[in-house]
Amino acid sequence: MLRTALCLSLLLSAAPVFAALPVGATAPDFATQGALAGKPFAFALKQALKKGPVVLYFYPKAFTSGCTVEAHEFAEATPEFNKLGATVIGMSGDDLDTLKRFSTEECRDKFAVATATSDVIKRYDVALPVMSSRSNRTSYVIAPNGKIVFAYSAMAPEGHVSGTLAAVKKWKGVK
Repeated sequence: MLRTALCLSLLLSAAPVFAALPVGATAPDFATQGALAGKPFAFALKQALKKGPVVLYFYPKAFTSGCTVEAHEFAEATPEFNKLGATVIGMSGDDLDTLKRFSTEECRDKFAVATATSDVIKRYDVALPVMSSRSNRTSYVIAPNGKIVFAYSAMAPEGHVSGTLAAVKKWKGVK
């Protein structure tokens, strides 16, 4: 396990990433399985967008250092996202059992995480160059009309939460 994490870490630090879907593009619709507070549920982007904007963030692998930092930051910011009517959901290539644990231990029962299937990773064009079953670290804000209003890619977790929160506020017209 440690060896896998180390190899993944080395791959991630060496590979540059760029948001594949530009601002203004239509976000691909999808449905998948996820977990919130350790409990499985079905997630459908189209349904979530009916409630308000969706902060959709892709991360490489649960329980790795950068992904844990990012999950903690999103957990701390979730009440503010909720006040703005936004749904936060993290996406990775991890299996549902791993996501159930991650949703409780690292996401602190605050927001959902879901399985990013190979198809979703491909359609969002967020595959790691060497491991196409894993996503890079890319965050999007998707408006209820399905249009992307913010996209940010960087393998470091810093900037994802602050960027998405600022984008939701801007979209809502909040300062």
